[in-house]
Parts: sequence; structure tokens; C-alpha cells
Amino acid sequence: MDIESTLLRLANSKFRASFHLKRDDIEYIKTKGWDTIQAHCYDFITKRLAPAVIDNDGKQTPTHGHPVFKAQHACACCCRGCLSKWHKIKKGIIISNNEIKEIVELLMTWMHKEFDSFKETGSKKATKSIKSNKPIQLKLFS
Repeated sequence: MDIESTLLRLANSKFRASFHLKRDDIEYIKTKGWDTIQAHCYDFITKRLAPAVIDNDGKQTPTHGHPVFKAQHACACCCRGCLSKWHKIKKGIIISNNEIKEIVELLMTWMHKEFDSFKETGSKKATKSIKSNKPIQLKLFS
């Protein structure tokens, strides 16, 4: 999996691009550390996505409550349906250790990018373009 091209492809989805880390997520990462966050990634993917059959597939990943959950939705690694659609990991088979490793790398890369972007700007909103309904007065003739 080419992580950078995958992230670019996901960013073109309005739904996937709507997920961002918030201040509480950033603080959680700072408190727990990246090694713990990566361990959480492995744990969530191994227990909630790797089995061949998941009873609550499509509903097993909350949209908030943990930075990894947000990363899973942003990276289309939240359920077997999304893994199949976006990453061609077939439903009904156990996800291999190599695939788990690739998924974790994707999630960690997304979270690092979000963390760095948040740290630089102080919030995600500062990185978006500002739209205003007020007309802009240009000084064409002075």
C-alpha cells in the first residue's frame, strides 16, 4: 500500500475528509504517547476488523471517543465493508498480519499528519479557507 497516494485518494471523499483530530485527541496523544496509540491501533484492528466474520460489522467503530476511531473513519478502516471498497481487503476472510501492519501504518500516518497540522496551527479550522458572504472591495483605481 502506498500510504501517501492512499491518503490523497481518501482526502477526495467529502465524508472521509470531514474527520479531524480535536484538541482533546491531541491532548490524549500527548498524555499516552505514540507507542500506546500504536498499540491501541493494533488492538482495535486485531479485535474489531481482523476476524473473518464480525457480528456488528458496519457499527463496530464509533466516530468519536478515541483518536484511532477518527483515523479509522478518515482512512476507511472502520469496517470490513469500507476495507473492501477502499482497500480491496475482501470480506469473509481473516485479515493477515501483514495487512494489519499496513492498516496500522496508514492510521498512524494520518494521525501524525493531523497532530503536526494541529500543532502548527493550533486548530484544524485555521487550515481551512475562510469564506465570507461579504463582498470584497478591491482598490482597482486609486
